[in-house]
Amino acid sequence: METLVLKVSGMSCGGCVKSVTGVLEALPGVSKADVSLEKGEAAIAFEAGKVSREQMVQAIDDAGFEAA
Repeated sequence: METLVLKVSGMSCGGCVKSVTGVLEALPGVSKADVSLEKGEAAIAFEAGKVSREQMVQAIDDAGFEAA
């Protein structure tokens, strides 16, 4: 299991945190996503080889937020 921390911008409330958490945890290979509104980031536990950083960034972008 690996961990990746992505900066997430565009979140303004708890609903945003739930949205980002949901889209990340729906990806195959992602076991847990800890999304922090205060820090503006997502700490993602995932299995390398099942999901890529690019797929995680794209999922966040597709949900209406920006990941870096």
